[in-house]
Amino acid sequence: MKKLLVVAAAALAVCAHAQTYPSKPITIVVPFAAGGPTDRVARDLAEALRKPLGGVSIIVDNSAGAGSSIGSNKVAKAAPDGYTLLLNHIAMATMPTLVRNMPFKVDSDFEYLGLINEVPMTLIGRPDHPAKNFKDLTGWIAQNKGKINLGNAGIGSASHLCGLLFQNAVATDMTTVPYKGTAPAMTDLIGGQIDLMCDQTTNTTQQIEGKKVVAYAVTTPKRLTTPALKDLPTLQESGLKGFEVTIWHGLYAPAGTPADVLTKVNAALKVALKDADFLKKEEGLGAVVVTDKRVEPAEHKKFVAAEIAKWSPIIKAAGVYAD
Repeated sequence: MKKLLVVAAAALAVCAHAQTYPSKPITIVVPFAAGGPTDRVARDLAEALRKPLGGVSIIVDNSAGAGSSIGSNKVAKAAPDGYTLLLNHIAMATMPTLVRNMPFKVDSDFEYLGLINEVPMTLIGRPDHPAKNFKDLTGWIAQNKGKINLGNAGIGSASHLCGLLFQNAVATDMTTVPYKGTAPAMTDLIGGQIDLMCDQTTNTTQQIEGKKVVAYAVTTPKRLTTPALKDLPTLQESGLKGFEVTIWHGLYAPAGTPADVLTKVNAALKVALKDADFLKKEEGLGAVVVTDKRVEPAEHKKFVAAEIAKWSPIIKAAGVYAD
């Protein structure tokens, strides 16, 4: 009888929690540095989520490092009550291969809440780069083998992954320069300390529009319609057949979070993804907000599993690790 009472009390507590959720501020952990493209998506989404979650405060917490595994582990080990969430990008699919001795499992230590957006990438160069278009760039690369510096936002970052593919595509090894986030990498690119970088449109569009960098191409199969990027060719049409990289972002909660809470967050996410201000901000940065079935938790998880299978052999072939 006593055991039944304990179980009943626990069930009532969970139910009461779900009914009152959220009753205090929610933290969205971003496993990358402040000022970068994923941080920007998180802050825009946090604002869009506030209204459908009853006006609650939403705090963005940047916990960068180790291929995003530090911030991700913070959420995996957090109380499963819906007040600590994770916003991560394609790293959810690369960490299982990229990070050795990872302290959590991507497939079982998180509840999947839905995909948010897909972000194209752009290949850009320092503002004084002698090559002003992709054809000239290929010639410059051929003439400067062993002297090219390719920046990225850190091992496991989107820019790092794109850089790996680009080096393979042009059959040229470059000196990879990892930074602690996209912001310092962009600063050095604009300052001429590095030659090239491949990064998300959420971080490069304003720099391209302001002519602070040289833009060569986008990584999508078709040209983009964003005003600042619409004249850029794709890498495929520029000669790199099959070159396609799109960085996606998703939302996660610790495993064991009550089902009713997950339902509330997923419902709020769907509303946020239709928010006019959020859509305008994403469109202006070249990002495409997800509207298909991947906004559903089960489809989100299935999609990530397929991405793990896609990126694992690429990372293994490159022999890089984020520990």
